[in-house]
Amino acid sequence: MTQPRAYKAAAIVLRARNLGEADRIFTLFSLEHGKLEAVGKGVRRTKSALAGRLEFMNEVALVLHRGRSLDVITSADLLVSHWNAIVSPQTFAVANSMAELVDAFCEPELAVPPIYELLRGVLRAIERNSDPAALLPRFQLRLLDALGLGPPVDRCSRCGTALGDGNVWLDAESGGLACAACRTAWQTVIALEGPDVQNFRALAAPRSEGAALYARPNVAAAVDTLVTYHLGRRTKSSAVLS
Repeated sequence: MTQPRAYKAAAIVLRARNLGEADRIFTLFSLEHGKLEAVGKGVRRTKSALAGRLEFMNEVALVLHRGRSLDVITSADLLVSHWNAIVSPQTFAVANSMAELVDAFCEPELAVPPIYELLRGVLRAIERNSDPAALLPRFQLRLLDALGLGPPVDRCSRCGTALGDGNVWLDAESGGLACAACRTAWQTVIALEGPDVQNFRALAAPRSEGAALYARPNVAAAVDTLVTYHLGRRTKSSAVLS
C-alpha cells in the first residue's frame, strides 16, 4: 500500500544543521514515527514562518511531505517552547546531552513512545531545577530501560545471584552490577556501597515504584560508565558537564 505523500507528527527538535544558503536539516524525535530527518525550506530567512518554531528542544506539531531523499517540513505549530528556559550554559549542556543520547541510541523511523514521553517529562523537570545535571543519571537509566538495555538491579549480571544491600561493583561489559564472587573476573571500575545500591535501584524504578530523582556521586559515575559502554564512546556533551 502506497504511503500518503503528506503526514503529520508531534516532534521534539533534537538538532539542526545548515543546508545551502537558506535551508536547514532538522533531526526530530517524533511520537508517531520515531527519529526523523527533514528539511525546513527557507528557514534561515528572516521572514520564514518556521524559523522561531523549530528551535532546539521545542515540541512542535508538524506537517511533512515525503521527498526522494529527505522529507520536507511544510508547516509547524509550536506546542511547547523550552528555549528560554534552557539557555543558561549548564541547562543547555544537559539538554544537549539528552538530545545526543536520544539521537545516538534511537533508530530512524522506529516509534518508541516511552522515550518520547521520557524526553517530554525531563525537559519540564530541568526547567524547574536549579541543578539540572542532577537529573541526568535517572534520564540515562530510564532511557536504557526503554531501549531494552536497562541493567538488572536485584541480581548479579554475571551469575544471576540475588544482590542484597551490601557492596556490589559495576560491570559495564555484562550490562549491570556484579556480586563479590564475580568481581575477580574483570577489572573493577566503580564500587557501590549499600546506600549507593539502594539509590541505583530507586533511580532505575518507574515513577510509581518509589523512584528517586537524584543520584549519589558514585551512582552517577556508574550510570555514565554504563551508558558510555553501550554507546561505544563518551558523548560530546560530557566534556562540558564534567
